[in-house]
Amino acid sequence: MAHVTLNTPSFLLFSSKSLIRFSSIYSSTFTFTFHFKSNSNRINFNPNTATMAATATAAAAAPSHQTIPLLTPYKMGKFNLSHRVVLAPLTRERSYNNVPQPHAVLYYSQRTSKGGLLIAEATGVSDTAQGYPNTPGIWTKEQVEAWKPIVDAVHAKGGVFFCQIWHVGRVSDSSYQPNGQAPISSTDKPLPPTPRTNGLGYIEHTPPRRLRTDEIPHIVNDFRVAARNAIEAGFDGVEIHGAHGYLLDQFLKDQANDRTDQYGGSLENRCRLPLEVVEAVVNEVGADRVGIRLSPFADFNDCGDSNPLQLGLYMVNALNKYNIVYCHMVEPRMGTVGGPDENLTPMRKVFNGTFIVAGGYDREDGIKAIAEDRADLVAYGRLFLANPDLPKRFALNAPLNKYNRQTFYHEDPDPLVGYTDYPFLDEESNGVAS
Repeated sequence: MAHVTLNTPSFLLFSSKSLIRFSSIYSSTFTFTFHFKSNSNRINFNPNTATMAATATAAAAAPSHQTIPLLTPYKMGKFNLSHRVVLAPLTRERSYNNVPQPHAVLYYSQRTSKGGLLIAEATGVSDTAQGYPNTPGIWTKEQVEAWKPIVDAVHAKGGVFFCQIWHVGRVSDSSYQPNGQAPISSTDKPLPPTPRTNGLGYIEHTPPRRLRTDEIPHIVNDFRVAARNAIEAGFDGVEIHGAHGYLLDQFLKDQANDRTDQYGGSLENRCRLPLEVVEAVVNEVGADRVGIRLSPFADFNDCGDSNPLQLGLYMVNALNKYNIVYCHMVEPRMGTVGGPDENLTPMRKVFNGTFIVAGGYDREDGIKAIAEDRADLVAYGRLFLANPDLPKRFALNAPLNKYNRQTFYHEDPDPLVGYTDYPFLDEESNGVAS
């Protein structure tokens, strides 16, 4: 047995017949242990080329205990990921007139690593879906065309890119609605005032209009068309936004859903619309291109549930029927209605596909979640926003940039402030080079 330590970018070597080349995207140190079938094997190591030759076939070569679970490869359906660090969907309010802008090309490209999964910011499925200024949509040809160079930039660096498709429901007001009408919801109960995204004051929401039963198929169709448009724009898949008190969550949660038709009352009825959306989207683009985000324990936007664990378990059981590629769940600790012992483990155990967790994770939390098999992937929001090279920083255990809440949403006259100006470990590349 021989132990060899290399600094990456590094080169591998070897079989009995040829040299095998290996490289790492991270500049760190790896130790390789090689086991041979007999004591007669010899290794020749050339430090100038970092290659080794063996006179006999090696049985195996594996990283040492220095391997970081969060940075190990993972196969998500048909997608081969090089690490488990996911860019969470982050609303940034820089898409003027609901059209993605050219500055988003650099923003997403900066946060792309080869084999990394990115989930785009929440993207409206129709002209009634909006509830915040300058959020992107994907219901028009112009929007689809505007997304294409952004998606191309991510793919050029080897990233996997999903589009989160979204309808805010009652988290809106008449100023965002076509013809100034009331926003739609599962209910006609008004949403209490909510804090503005800039932290200055509160938003007064227009009382919603309860969707008629015969209108609900139109909502399902909006999600279906949005999914098709996302694939046309080049996205690898879509994430259905069923979390955080937006429209689908307004049907799921009994605090908001007071309907008496087949979309209200029982748990089965409250889950009906989200599952109809899943079915329609799966039928349109294929199960291997579909994920969903859920937050059963959260009460964001005055949308909690009396039995969040039961809700979460029902949904993941039902989702298994559709074989979607992933379920992305928000931890109870984020805006929770659950107790301190509540966690996502029961849902993790039931769901058959890739399980992504989100909610205030840091590096050590993420490593532990993967090591303990509580998740397959970990989504990072604010840390990724402020550290576009987050996987590399995690690999090196390097210091992190601090995020600036004042620039999360577009307030500065320059949309690039707090958007594409966070420094990289390697400032010379500014994240543009692969």
